[in-house]
Amino acid sequence: MAIKKSSRVAASQVTSLKKILKRCSSLGKNNQGNCYFKDVPKGHFPVYVGQHRSRYVVPISWLDHPEFQTLLQLAEEEFGFEHDMGLTIPCDEVVFQTLISMFG
Repeated sequence: MAIKKSSRVAASQVTSLKKILKRCSSLGKNNQGNCYFKDVPKGHFPVYVGQHRSRYVVPISWLDHPEFQTLLQLAEEEFGFEHDMGLTIPCDEVVFQTLISMFG
């Protein structure tokens, strides 16, 4: 994954993405006997979206999309990284579905 570090915003994004990847890669390790993510294929991670916290399993490659990075920044600002329910995206579900439909 190549992210330009030309500004503070870009550096902040890199730091945020590293934290997310580290957390996602350690989820199974933390819950070996009681893993909530057995249904998540390799190279993917779950996110929760919208008022009803609908669950989506998304590919790690989406981390390269600037639009998805913006959603991750919003998630960090609103929820931080230290919570038990997984990565929650503070976005209306219809907006999220429209956005991800453009990723191809």
